[in-house]
Amino acid sequence: MKRLLKILIFALLIKPLVFIVLGLNLRGREKLPHNGPAIIAANHNSHLDALVLMSLYPLSLIHKVRPVAAADYFLCNRFLAWLSLNCIGIIPFNRSGHVDKEALFADCHAALDNGEILILFPEGSRGDPEKMSKIKKGLFYLVKDRTDTTITPVVMYGLGRALPRGEALFVPFNCDVIVGDVLQCFPTAKEFNENLARIFGQLFEYCLTRHEDDSNV
Repeated sequence: MKRLLKILIFALLIKPLVFIVLGLNLRGREKLPHNGPAIIAANHNSHLDALVLMSLYPLSLIHKVRPVAAADYFLCNRFLAWLSLNCIGIIPFNRSGHVDKEALFADCHAALDNGEILILFPEGSRGDPEKMSKIKKGLFYLVKDRTDTTITPVVMYGLGRALPRGEALFVPFNCDVIVGDVLQCFPTAKEFNENLARIFGQLFEYCLTRHEDDSNV
């Protein structure tokens, strides 16, 4: 039932919103993982981020793609919790800091063991529109012992203006989604995060709307 509901929501509402209302400059879509265990590591500026990434998948695979999302926000009331768990299929993540690492990532590991594709935002939370925040160590600790799991970096630009933090009104904007090659793993969190930040920087160079903003400064 959840699988059917998710397919209907994306087919009738989310995909039309993404591909008709938003103007997407999409590059590297063929690099997205179609089989798990896999992780999409993306920058985070808007609640649209996960929905846009999920919309890039065919409906036949949409049930396998699950965003890792803050439990304190998405489970804060019954309606939002039902929508998030049943229609989007989030994996709730406790960011209170009071949970040990094994319990913290238990649901993520279970999903990866089930061959699913996770969407994870290494910054931890949404930053200011179109600005990168510091990358946290959570992604490294999740994958450091998982040699079976691929990590695909993605950068997005413009979605922070289409649905900025603290706003409920959707505004059409041209946006970029740039998919990179699978990441190489590194033995320490510092090296891993530095490499991921470097890759994000390289991918941002392909964002057309970002260069348009630079030219207007």
